[in-house]
Amino acid sequence: MGKSAKSQPDFQVSGIFKVSTYGRRRRPNQSSSPSEYLSRQNSSGPWSAKEVSDQPLTRCKKLWPMKEPEETNLRELNDGLVTLAEIFPDVQIEVFREMLLSFGEESRLAVVTEALLRHKAHWVRGRHKKCDLNTQRIQGINQVLPGAYGIVATEDRFRSASYKEAVENLAFQEFDLSQSTIKDILAGANYSYARAHPTLVALLLKSWRFSISSLFTGKKLIHTLDASNHPLVSWLSKEHGSQIPILKSSGCPELDKELLETIIIPTQQKLRARQEQIDYRIARDINRAEVERQNGLIDCECCFSSLSFEELTACDSGHLICTECIKRSLKEAVFGQGWQRYINSDLGSLRCVAATSNECSATVPNVLVRQVLSMDETDKKLIQKLDERLTEETLIKSGLPLIRCPFCCYAEVDELYLPEVQRAWKFKRFGPFPIYIPIAFTLCIVTIPLALAIFILFSFLFYLFLRRSFGQFVVHQFRESVLRIRRSRLSLKFTCQNKYCRQISCLSCHKGWSDIHVCHESSLLSLRTQVELAMSLAVKRTCPCCNTSFVKSSGCNKLTCVCGYQMCYVCRKEISKGEGYRHFCEHFRPKGNQECGECLKCDLYRCEDDELVVKKAKQKAETRWMEKEGSRLGSNKATRKMLEEKWKRDGEVSPFTSRLRAWQKWRIPDWQQVTDTLVGFLVMI
Repeated sequence: MGKSAKSQPDFQVSGIFKVSTYGRRRRPNQSSSPSEYLSRQNSSGPWSAKEVSDQPLTRCKKLWPMKEPEETNLRELNDGLVTLAEIFPDVQIEVFREMLLSFGEESRLAVVTEALLRHKAHWVRGRHKKCDLNTQRIQGINQVLPGAYGIVATEDRFRSASYKEAVENLAFQEFDLSQSTIKDILAGANYSYARAHPTLVALLLKSWRFSISSLFTGKKLIHTLDASNHPLVSWLSKEHGSQIPILKSSGCPELDKELLETIIIPTQQKLRARQEQIDYRIARDINRAEVERQNGLIDCECCFSSLSFEELTACDSGHLICTECIKRSLKEAVFGQGWQRYINSDLGSLRCVAATSNECSATVPNVLVRQVLSMDETDKKLIQKLDERLTEETLIKSGLPLIRCPFCCYAEVDELYLPEVQRAWKFKRFGPFPIYIPIAFTLCIVTIPLALAIFILFSFLFYLFLRRSFGQFVVHQFRESVLRIRRSRLSLKFTCQNKYCRQISCLSCHKGWSDIHVCHESSLLSLRTQVELAMSLAVKRTCPCCNTSFVKSSGCNKLTCVCGYQMCYVCRKEISKGEGYRHFCEHFRPKGNQECGECLKCDLYRCEDDELVVKKAKQKAETRWMEKEGSRLGSNKATRKMLEEKWKRDGEVSPFTSRLRAWQKWRIPDWQQVTDTLVGFLVMI
């Protein structure tokens, strides 16, 4: 079990694949596939306690009969996954897979959608997506999800029966674990070989079988998907002792393609890059030895090292500089304090660093600089950083309004920006005539004298105090209002187009984007948690001896905890055994619910107003949180206002009460709100 059986002779197909057949030993009374095993168990009668305990954990959770997807039904199921992922972006794909398999084929997608809309908490059970920026970046760089399934990862889709069987056979051959354990792990990973491989490796490291076998055989376990010891990878020897990896066929084209992309191609790229580095060093050493033999070495005009001509480059004036001096100068410019000294920002190239010249104004051509840096794999990151610095400086000099990615240096021109030549506005039409006709008619007849006087007065005042005319002020406010209105109509989701980043962020809070995004969610959650904690502590009482919390429902204010501790419910002080009820007021009062005028003791039966206490605790918690987090939030008034308004949640009230509260909350709008309302009402934007 777990050991590979003897395979039949291999023969090569198309140069990169090999077809091989290998068997595996099965346990007795075990079917060849999970579907046959379940069907045999269902036909044999009800499940016994021992049979249930012997099954994997994921299978025990699904004791109802569940059909395996047929080959012809895979496309329909995967299309349903994509649709559900678009409708419910905050739910994990695992929930959709379970529901699509649980319901019948007739109107399956509609039934699942309705079930999630009505009873979402029952089906989801806390399985919500979390914003994983590393996963977003990896998926963005690799681009492994093309086509219609771009919103659903390949590992989350429904798999065919042939793929599942091929993955099981490969896992049985590679890992010396029990077949039930391997099947359980594969079922939990949706039969994805790449996703289940790390879990299987971790289990194998803890297995006593591997520990004992490794002592005698010296077998080493590869923690990652590597071609060196993979059971489906063989190495073909070529000339000069080199080897290339060859993939054997697993019997499933889908799995073969996955292994080719995850194992063979990356291995070939690493081998090719390593061989290129070795060939370059050998050719450089041979060339240098030949040049030394012929006395053809040339001195670098910066460090005065004697090198061959191929190891030198030149500026536009002809000064020869070695490649090491070029690299050191660029590193100092990019990572140090030598940007202004070594980089010509206008040309975007390296200045001449020859020590023999008297401040040479020439530069090293960009083609030669990139040729020098492309020789070594470690210097390619230096090219990337140089391009980022040059791009950043160019964008700053352009003066354009930019939208930046908060995770890298990528920036885009704000799509709301319009040059002067493209700005044209039209009034809205109300009925058959434009709105400016009645406005112009009213102004001409009624308010022209008054408007002219006001315009002259305001122009004089604005020019006197602000050094600009009233017309310029109106135009500036109009343009700012148009930008605010357009910004409010656009989505806040920003996708970085940098191939090394590819992260999704929010334009408002500049945090990582997750579907059903809430701006400033961390601050909002912190405020809400602190306020709710203060409100709960204001109502409940806690015993200082056993830390038991409780709330009085009825009775007097002398409370006795289960541990024997006695306390006053009003002032929360301890009542000693000798004090007893003397802790409370004993004076006679002709009218109840009144404070005693003779002493300041607590009342025995008087209850405090819980709503008033909770309200005061809430206000104190708000003030305390704003004082604590005020320095972190800075002077961003919009953020403060949003946090103050967003976390408040009104209870269930009648329509009349809600209107009354809305009227009580109404306040005079500011200048920006008035301008935005007026511009949005009159102008087509």
